[in-house]
Amino acid sequence: MKKLFISADMEGTCGAGTWDEVTKGKLDYDKFAQRMSREVGAACEGALEGGMDFVLVRDAHDSARNIDWSFLPKQVQLMRGWGQDPLCMMTGIDDSYHAAVFTGYHDAAGSGETPLAHTMSLGISWISLNGEPLSEGQINAYTAARVQVPVIAMSGDVGICGKMKTIIPSLKTVEVNRGTGNLVLSIHPEKAIAQIKEAVKTACMEPREEFMIKLPETFRVDVRFRDHAKAYQSGFYPGVKRMDAHTLRYEAEDWYEVLRMMHFCL
Repeated sequence: MKKLFISADMEGTCGAGTWDEVTKGKLDYDKFAQRMSREVGAACEGALEGGMDFVLVRDAHDSARNIDWSFLPKQVQLMRGWGQDPLCMMTGIDDSYHAAVFTGYHDAAGSGETPLAHTMSLGISWISLNGEPLSEGQINAYTAARVQVPVIAMSGDVGICGKMKTIIPSLKTVEVNRGTGNLVLSIHPEKAIAQIKEAVKTACMEPREEFMIKLPETFRVDVRFRDHAKAYQSGFYPGVKRMDAHTLRYEAEDWYEVLRMMHFCL
């Protein structure tokens, strides 16, 4: 059985440009939750047409209760809510999966490619891995790589798609948004849905080895918190070093230990 894992975020959904559009309970949320659901459904349809037998969708935005079942094919299973484990947006993935796909992803904290740029927490000004800006896309791609699962396709803003292709050159991307300052320029939502379906279908039919990446031998994470008190608190995690009142550093040789640190500190 060929299985696909989909991690679905929302800030990189076509047209999303303000927090009210991606925050449950806000006036504009329902429209964008439906748009997110349709994009995920398109990815599922592409996967099934591309030869996958099973798809697990991990709702990975905010409450993790955003996706409307009615937009997903019946062969799909949906994971909702948070298990409070370090895998976070990738909970459920293991080495039984043929590949992974990311939908609705966004650029990293400190980026100007989208008004919704962040990494894990809005309390973080910036975070880097081995000296380079660290996005949720890279975090989750490394989590997949740890169990030998390649990320083969993703949708989101121009910034995250471009950065992820530097890590996975063969990655199939669908750029739905381009941010400048506090505005977003987007393609048509129906065009986004069609392109996501086609990108995932095409990626599923290509050799998975073309998308494989190798993890670095060591990891150095630097993170700058907006709130110095939060930095102070997180500085007590074993192995964390305080660089200044707002900035911490953590070094490890095992990616899971990085995930564990982020789970408790970010």
